[in-house]
Amino acid sequence: MPDGPEQDDELELTSPLVPLFVITNGRALPPDHEYEHTTLVSAAAEDGPVATRTLSPEAGQVMDLVANGFLSVAEVAGHTHLPLGIVRILLAQMEEDSLILVRRPIPRAERVDRELVSAVLEGLKNRFGA
Repeated sequence: MPDGPEQDDELELTSPLVPLFVITNGRALPPDHEYEHTTLVSAAAEDGPVATRTLSPEAGQVMDLVANGFLSVAEVAGHTHLPLGIVRILLAQMEEDSLILVRRPIPRAERVDRELVSAVLEGLKNRFGA
């Protein structure tokens, strides 16, 4: 085993990657769980202390963050100081275990056109004199 700066440099370059692999248990993000930055996450109904004890420290931190309301995926990543990809994998695991509720953003095609609604409202006011 060679001693010297080359051995130490290898350890420094790979060591930050190991905890992220451990956090996700080696799992990758499933294709059906694609979370956008604006996807909102909240804790599901009370699941009791048994489910909380079985969570990893990172998942427990996410549960604490989303316990009282909705946070976006980007906010969760910011508060936990974890990379967005790792947070997405954690959220996918937690959603599969029914620990969290996920509200995906409304697709652009389904959003209401405010100008059209305003025009219809103005037409109704003119027609019926409100």
